Amino acid sequence: MALNEDITSLRVHVHGFVQGVGFREFLTISAEQNRLDGWVRNRADGSVEALVSGTTKAVEVFVASATRGPAGARVSAVDLHNSEPPAQKGFHRRPSL
Repeated sequence: MALNEDITSLRVHVHGFVQGVGFREFLTISAEQNRLDGWVRNRADGSVEALVSGTTKAVEVFVASATRGPAGARVSAVDLHNSEPPAQKGFHRRPSL
């Protein structure tokens, strides 16, 4: 990674029909392809939450993936919030909350 590349860390909260359709796996693949650090988990309210950190361009690609979702998902809204980068390197699936 070049020193002049901006790093962005975002909390991504995806609403809609996003559980039971492979959404976490879909986002994990997107994060790994874009070499992002962070995690993803289901939430009790039926949403999916992720924390991603990496180059701004890579994070933008991830957010575009989250907005689309896998086949079968219906995304109604995506909330984005600036965040601190994750403590762990790599991308992980966290237990549901």
